[in-house]
Amino acid sequence: MDKISCKDDYRIYLEADRISLNKRRCIHHYFDEIWRFQKALRRLEYLSNTHSGYFQLLLAKTIYRRMSVRLGFTIPVNCFGPGLSIAHYGTIVVNGAARIGANCRIHTCTNIGTGAGTSGEAPRIGNNCYIGPGAKIYGKIILGDNVVIGANSVVNQSFPMDDITIAGNPADIISHKGSNSLLIHGYRINKV
Repeated sequence: MDKISCKDDYRIYLEADRISLNKRRCIHHYFDEIWRFQKALRRLEYLSNTHSGYFQLLLAKTIYRRMSVRLGFTIPVNCFGPGLSIAHYGTIVVNGAARIGANCRIHTCTNIGTGAGTSGEAPRIGNNCYIGPGAKIYGKIILGDNVVIGANSVVNQSFPMDDITIAGNPADIISHKGSNSLLIHGYRINKV
């Protein structure tokens, strides 16, 4: 699934995010700021991608921006696949050209961006990725599926292999154990 393009996709993304965040359906989750932010992000994606009414889109952008500033998130639309799980409040900066697959768990003080002096050359990260606190991922790189990125790692080269753990500055493979035990898979990926 590339991006939200209809109401059914919107529902699938919301449900996958809810499951990945381990949220039950109950009223007290209305006060959970991260869940509210993710719902605002997905609504803005839906309205932007389906070219919905101007006033609906304007209201969705306003709500999204206010929540982004309050929580410290700079996450553009259409960067993350279904099953996004933001672990905590705090600074998260993602370049609009970055593409991250389904079931990503991301922590605070993370930066996913372009290399110095480049634009549009952002990382492509596979499905079921766990991004530890303080990770810096930048440049025109590719990371495989089921990858764990350790805390405070600096990733500036491609690791297209699946089921690995990378860490360090600069990052290197430290284990061939993937992310399966570190995340909740809110979205089921059908392999062909």
